[in-house]
Amino acid sequence: MSFPKNLRYTKDHEWVRLEDGKTAVIGITEYAQSELGDIVYVEVETIGKTLDAGVVFGTVEAGKTVSDLFLPV
Repeated sequence: MSFPKNLRYTKDHEWVRLEDGKTAVIGITEYAQSELGDIVYVEVETIGKTLDAGVVFGTVEAGKTVSDLFLPV
């Protein structure tokens, strides 16, 4: 696995990358991807909403598994 230095990681196998001082890009780690397998659907219904760190902001579906996505910041 690679660990790019421009990413910050959470205990929930997610990462965040800050761009231009205002935008945060969020993803999941290589480990999470390998554990989930083929991802078939990602749902984020919280776009444009103000949320607190640690709350569920979406889900990722892979095969027969659906996992919550937690807001890292």
